[in-house]
Amino acid sequence: MHVTHDAPLAPLTTLGLGGPAATLVELTDPGDFTEFVAFVEAGAERGRPPVSLGAGSNALVHDDGCSAPVLRMATHGIRRRDRSGEERVLLEVQAGHSLSDLVATTVGEGLTGMEMLTGIPGTVGATPIQNVGAYGQEVSDTLVAVRAWDWQARRRVTIPAAACGLGHRTSRFKGTRRWTVLSLVFALRRSALSAPIGYRQVAAELDVDLGARVPLAEAARAVHAVRRGKGMLLECAHPGERSVGSVFLSPAISPARATELRARNAPVNSFPDGSTRVSASWLIREAGFGPGRPVAPGVRVSSLHYTLVAEEPVGSATAAGFAAAVEIVRRRVHRHTGVQLTAEIDYLGDWEQHSAGKEASLPFSDASHDGSVTLRIKG
Repeated sequence: MHVTHDAPLAPLTTLGLGGPAATLVELTDPGDFTEFVAFVEAGAERGRPPVSLGAGSNALVHDDGCSAPVLRMATHGIRRRDRSGEERVLLEVQAGHSLSDLVATTVGEGLTGMEMLTGIPGTVGATPIQNVGAYGQEVSDTLVAVRAWDWQARRRVTIPAAACGLGHRTSRFKGTRRWTVLSLVFALRRSALSAPIGYRQVAAELDVDLGARVPLAEAARAVHAVRRGKGMLLECAHPGERSVGSVFLSPAISPARATELRARNAPVNSFPDGSTRVSASWLIREAGFGPGRPVAPGVRVSSLHYTLVAEEPVGSATAAGFAAAVEIVRRRVHRHTGVQLTAEIDYLGDWEQHSAGKEASLPFSDASHDGSVTLRIKG
């Protein structure tokens, strides 16, 4: 367990914005977590659960940083449990383990259930928070249980997947610091072939029909190629841009609105949770935000796809400016399409302390609507 005070957090996130942590603890050995609990409970912030930080690929840290203790999970390891002759294989994975490495491991060992998640950044511990998913697969498809520390009950708990409240990019863990995820248990199946290909772009890349099954490595390669073509890989970031990944959820819409938007050639799809959703990228484009368009000082629409990025050099953008840009896009999309976007980035740090649950105005404006932008952020 390594403790640093007044530790910069911006370099630990892909967006590179925000202030320092009053206390940053990096945990590499799962066995040290008990020591960490004692450290938190003995400190000045006793009773205040820590903020968990993995790879920082979905985090926006407040410009003033974070007064609560920040735990950076850097634990690694996969423990495999299987029995001869059984199709199902259980994997227990440490929270700080790289998701990309886990997916590559499952593909390499002939285990199906995660091959479509290739190219998604971040740590395994973050996956149940958002119920991470792509191209027809979600963490909920393979998750068996979450092992965590419950700061309210002050004990380790094992939460079955059915009790995790997993939905479209949400769970019972989202928006709360009650639990710190320690490890996860997944169940995958032995198979040389992928799950059925359910997305046209992936099928086209493979030159197969929808519903076809292909060797696991080929499916992963095709998904990676599609993501690369869309600029959806962190290593493909356009020079001069820093990305937080996906900024907005694809919003759920009513059947009537789905019919209306399909008539406008909008990408409208059904999701595993039973909802019908429209592409957030299409909505952003429809609202007039072209590639590279400035939205707030130091913040613009990506040159590669319809998401927000911070410009280089570091220092040209602020966390407050990025948050304001999110609100500008959200408002303009609603005005032009009637659909409400929701941000899926995690606001880390003292947002709640500064807004105190009230509206906070910042002096950035939409070019088509002069005036300040009102932020409503719950820490």
